[in-house]
Amino acid sequence: MNDRYKDNLILNLTIAFSLSIIEYAEHLEESKKFVVSKQVLRSGTSIGANAVEAQNAESHRHFISKFKIYIREADETHYWLTLCQKSKSYPNPPEELFDQLTSIIKVINKIIATTVGKKLA
Repeated sequence: MNDRYKDNLILNLTIAFSLSIIEYAEHLEESKKFVVSKQVLRSGTSIGANAVEAQNAESHRHFISKFKIYIREADETHYWLTLCQKSKSYPNPPEELFDQLTSIIKVINKIIATTVGKKLA
C-alpha cells in the first residue's frame, strides 16, 4: 500500500477486513464450499479495492459513487456471511467478521454524509 495512505482509517479497516475474509474463504474452500467461498472472497475484498480507487476520484461525484459501490459490496458480503452463519452445513463465520463489517459500514456512511455535506456547503 502506498505510504500516503498509511494513516487512512477506511483503508486500514478494509485491509484488515480483507485479510480476515481471505482466511474465512480459505476455510470455506477446505470445507468444499467453493461457490460461496468465491462470492465471499470477491465481495469482501472488493470493498477495500473500491476504497483505494475512491482515493483518486476525479470529483466529489465520482468519490461518492465509489463509496456507494463499496457500501453495496459490504451489504453483499454481509448477505453471504449471514447465509453461511444460518446454514447448518457451512462453517460459521467468526463474529469478528460481522464486527469489522459493521465498523466499515459506519465509517463509509460517515464519509458519504460528510462529503455530501461539504459539497452542499
